[in-house]
Amino acid sequence: MKNVFLFILLLNASIAYAQPQQFTLEDVVQMAKTQSIAGKQAATQKQTSYWQYRTFLAGFKPQLSLNGSLPNFQRSFTQVTQPDGTISFQPISNNNSILNLALTQNIALTGGSVFVQKQIQRFDDFQRDNRLYNGIPFAVGITQPLFQFNAMKWDRKIEPLKYEESTQFFIESMEKVTVLATGYYFDLLVAQVNLQIAEKNLSNSDTLYKIAQHKLELGKISQNDILQLQMSVLTAKKEYASARQNAETASLSLRSYIGYRDDRKLELVVPVQIRELSINVESAIKEAFSNRSDAIAFRRRALEAQRDVDKARKDNGLNATVQAAFGLSNRGANLGDIYIRPQDREYLEIQFVLPIMTWGRAQARTETAKANQQLTRQSVEQDKLTFEQAIYTQVTLLQMLQQQVKLTAEADGIGQQRYQIAQNRFILSDLSVTDLGIAMQEKDRARRDAILALRDYWTAFYTIRLLTLYDFERNEKIHP
Repeated sequence: MKNVFLFILLLNASIAYAQPQQFTLEDVVQMAKTQSIAGKQAATQKQTSYWQYRTFLAGFKPQLSLNGSLPNFQRSFTQVTQPDGTISFQPISNNNSILNLALTQNIALTGGSVFVQKQIQRFDDFQRDNRLYNGIPFAVGITQPLFQFNAMKWDRKIEPLKYEESTQFFIESMEKVTVLATGYYFDLLVAQVNLQIAEKNLSNSDTLYKIAQHKLELGKISQNDILQLQMSVLTAKKEYASARQNAETASLSLRSYIGYRDDRKLELVVPVQIRELSINVESAIKEAFSNRSDAIAFRRRALEAQRDVDKARKDNGLNATVQAAFGLSNRGANLGDIYIRPQDREYLEIQFVLPIMTWGRAQARTETAKANQQLTRQSVEQDKLTFEQAIYTQVTLLQMLQQQVKLTAEADGIGQQRYQIAQNRFILSDLSVTDLGIAMQEKDRARRDAILALRDYWTAFYTIRLLTLYDFERNEKIHP
């Protein structure tokens, strides 16, 4: 009894395993977004861009750091010049440790930075058993470039655009996944429809051949017609084998792309319910320039070219840096002596570089940057025109394909009815084999055209979403 029960369980499991898994286009698209390698890569790239932007923002916040040398021990001989000019090598054994605590703040407006500092230094002379302390209880200072290129000012303009561009690029990447998944979906759907057509044609051809053999015995059909029907059966068998192989290949491609691990057969639903949209071209272009990463990249590229010109000009002129600090400092035999009546501590330094003779190198660099800026402007203008043209073409194509789907669906229905009538007339000996073959070919062509029209429509539907990042069905922007 136990073995019988186990057999029933295994039989039910095998039956459930053999049942195909049915998917709609929306199911496949959603699975591709969540499970495909391309979808996961897009999500990872988005996360990388987010942390890169966080790194940029952190650079404009106060930075607290502790640095130093602890310990800094040295034991050796060093040369010491004597009063008479001779050299004597004296033994040394000491430790010179230092700790520095600093709070630094970058200033994007000027390109400089300010800092607040606290420092302690301890010197141990083990040869003489002596210990000294030196320290800065408090100091404030500034480092300010003069007449130099201010990278921070340009970064504050460009980096937010890069982050915004990466966010929109993630949405585009997911829409690209949708378009590609749609392509794989219809590749398999077309293959499955071709397999269904081939299977049905094989069955019909075999049935008609058997009927024709009976009609031959009655003298109602010629031997030539029999041979033609026999050839049709052989052709149907070859087409069925080829269609079956193509369906398996298309199924593997779809499974691989969407990350589908189930071994059950995929059975796709024909998405006949199209979404009729009336899209205004100007509105589509407006949404594209508002949402697409390409539109943001146009602004970013213009700013980067302008930045490069500014850098070329300022790097070729007078470059100076002012470093100044004011604070308190002291020394003593004990650590506490540093804080007893500390003295003023001032520091001021100006470093500069002034090119005097460059043999035209400075001008050449500046002119190169200007030429690159002009080239960037021209490239951006061309890209904008190409961008607008692509949207216009896609909107027009979508409107045309909506009508095409209806026409091909109607032709498909007529083709099926006409073939059924032709088949019945052949059985009644009222139609020739040639005319029956023509009706079958037209029926198959109409069916394939209907599926291909659906493929073109849904590809265009998702492509216009990709180009504009706008959902015209719901009249809202596409969000991450």
